[in-house]
Amino acid sequence: MRHNKKFNHLGRTSAHRKAMLSNMAASLILHKRITTTVAKAKALRPYIEPIITRSKDDTTHSRRMVFSLLQNKYALTELYRDVAPKVADRPGGYTRIIKLGNRLGDSAEMAMIELVDFNENLLGEKASKKAKTTRRRGGAKKSATATEVVAEKPAKVAEVVEPIAAEDVEVPEETSSESDENTKE
Repeated sequence: MRHNKKFNHLGRTSAHRKAMLSNMAASLILHKRITTTVAKAKALRPYIEPIITRSKDDTTHSRRMVFSLLQNKYALTELYRDVAPKVADRPGGYTRIIKLGNRLGDSAEMAMIELVDFNENLLGEKASKKAKTTRRRGGAKKSATATEVVAEKPAKVAEVVEPIAAEDVEVPEETSSESDENTKE
């Protein structure tokens, strides 16, 4: 009977599983995002979240406890220097699992696990969405802003193309064929 055996063994011995989760946690801290199978990502989440929670308290004891789980001094330094200050006000939920589809070789379900506070793309989208708070009825103002945006785009393109004008390009006076002719004489 498997009473209260809730975690996934991942088809490995306990020593292999602990070493694999430790390495994956260190990689996640160092790179902020890793791609793995869904099962490993789901097993990594309960392993890494208490580590990040413990890193909020920067004491010698907490550093030693985290190092006993990570076994990587570079990941430990990165965790306490960069990750802990960013997640200091977050009450949990430091990671996000995004499913990516199946792997071509064996059709295993793949996922990307990442630290939530380090995804600049999603953080930028949230900031832009927060800036747009008013709702208006009617299409007159909306269509006017759309024409302004269209009118601004050619000016931006001209700014990008302008530094690459022919006047700025320097052509060398002597080419390789002319230098060959000079050596023959």
